[in-house]
Amino acid sequence: MTTTIALAGKGGVGKTTVAGMVIKYLAQNQPGSILAIDADPSSNLNMVLGLDLEWTVGDIREDMLQKVKASLTEGGAAMGVMPGGTSKREYLEYHVRSSLAEGSRFDLIAMGRGEGQGCYCAVNHNLREVIDSMSRHYAYVVIDNEAGMEHLSRRTTRNVQHLLIVSDPTQRGLVAAQRIADMRKELDIRVENAYLILNRLPGEMPAELKAFTEKIDVPLLGTIPADSDLSAFEFSGKPLVDLGDDSPVYQSVAGMMKKIL
Repeated sequence: MTTTIALAGKGGVGKTTVAGMVIKYLAQNQPGSILAIDADPSSNLNMVLGLDLEWTVGDIREDMLQKVKASLTEGGAAMGVMPGGTSKREYLEYHVRSSLAEGSRFDLIAMGRGEGQGCYCAVNHNLREVIDSMSRHYAYVVIDNEAGMEHLSRRTTRNVQHLLIVSDPTQRGLVAAQRIADMRKELDIRVENAYLILNRLPGEMPAELKAFTEKIDVPLLGTIPADSDLSAFEFSGKPLVDLGDDSPVYQSVAGMMKKIL
């Protein structure tokens, strides 16, 4: 059985860093392979994981649609077949698998750029099926979402066992976290468990901040301290998964993972 962990939160709160620490913990402490899905159009989870990224799913989707438009006059794509006799589903599956960035314990798919003009319903349906089919071969799937949750059900039809809503210790971040907590009930997929993670906390949690977190419709899983050493490590060019196990950031995330897994 595949366990799916999704991360969401306002832009800039450190979701991708937390996703990297989750993947680091899984790789070191849980059996089975891990698939990371970077659903943020900025696509920088590969840098956190130390993987090269050549193609994104967005690139593949746009390339396929261009081929469809070019071959409409020939009748091939209109019949559901790409040039050369390949079906659209086969075309997508081949290229998505080819775009996979492979590591020793974890692989990465990046969703990449958003949709342009035109109808994407059919291609997105095929993409969901392709990615879900690939996901079944992994013990864990970790999805780093863009700022909201609106597109999660367009990335996968899989249930999400653990939704980690990340916020920084600001009112704007926590208001966004509340909106995401409410939005999870409207998705086409089932979210089994949802938690709040407070990132970059400078010292003890003030009483006002604690009171605010208690109003949010998800339990506080834990806090991650602000860490200047983390920024220095990032500027070194090393992937964050190489961060030492004694890092306060990693220790905090590892403690949270032990609670829920």
